[in-house]
Amino acid sequence: MSEKLKQYRNQIDSIDSQLLQLINERAKLARSIGELKDDGVIYRPEREAQVLRRLQDENGGPLSSEAVSQIFRAVMANCRALEKELSIAFLGPIGTYSEEAALKQFGQGRTAAVCGTIDEVFRTVEAGQADYGVVPVENSTEGAIGLTLDLLLESPLKVCGEVMLPIHHCLLSKQSDIAQITHVFSHTQSLSQCHEWLNKNLSNAQREAVTSNAYAAKMIHDLVSTPGTFAAAIASKRAAELFELNVLAENIEDDPNNTTRFLVLGKQDVAPSGRDKTSLVMATQNKPGAMVGLLEPLAKHGVSMTKFESRPSRQGLWDYVFFVDVEGHETDASVKAALADLHQRASWLKVLGSYPAAVI
Repeated sequence: MSEKLKQYRNQIDSIDSQLLQLINERAKLARSIGELKDDGVIYRPEREAQVLRRLQDENGGPLSSEAVSQIFRAVMANCRALEKELSIAFLGPIGTYSEEAALKQFGQGRTAAVCGTIDEVFRTVEAGQADYGVVPVENSTEGAIGLTLDLLLESPLKVCGEVMLPIHHCLLSKQSDIAQITHVFSHTQSLSQCHEWLNKNLSNAQREAVTSNAYAAKMIHDLVSTPGTFAAAIASKRAAELFELNVLAENIEDDPNNTTRFLVLGKQDVAPSGRDKTSLVMATQNKPGAMVGLLEPLAKHGVSMTKFESRPSRQGLWDYVFFVDVEGHETDASVKAALADLHQRASWLKVLGSYPAAVI
């Protein structure tokens, strides 16, 4: 070993010791803050977002902003766990993109409440069997997740945060030769997101939709081989590790920017973080100009709309509700004024929550 290499390693060891001491000092301070809280709320998404944004702004590299976020999310999660290990509900089984979103937002310092359906995620949090839930709400390629929007209409839960998760699909199998694959299993949206790749590379393979990507991977793991039938799943690289499958191809999504947005659901109101969103759903009478009337308050008060999605209201034929995301917190003067006007104009209005905009 060269003297220079030994010197560098000694410096790293010294820095690691300093980091360990500082992280434990941070943990003691976090625990002291927890003892001062009188509302029992452990997770403060607005505070965590502020910390991550500040550190990203101060980051001079060579680590990327995303890497900085990953490191400090892990630190905050483990400090939070000194007060309480949060239980997080998500669509299972283990290995889904929903689990990845939960890991990204809450880190390892949490307990998994694995649910079989999105409905069950809502029910689990509503019943107090989990502290928070993570559910998909829209994909950049396939659009809105209708079931999630429908459940938000009736649920008393509030949106406490959002997670943006880049989706990179892999083709997984027990086989090692992609040319042998005759059947491909995955969630219907994943099959759609890899449609062109499948047409080009596995045009003769039969495609079958299942409840989740991770379930597809588990199926392949548990599948008893049948002569002449060779199956594969479209799922994440994490699923390949969990279910001991070969990765036959990576990044097979047709859109390299494929991203799914997840919502964090809970029972608390979230304070302003300085860079927030507010989600709401509203309805109006079915008459000419009614929709324009709903949008006027946003323009009048200078509130920027980032999403507009219509859904059948299920209250009557051709009746619709409108899901809207705007920039800003509901306590901001401009958003507060716009909401006051909307209450006067809309036949029905529900604020789903104000929360920090996603941090990468």
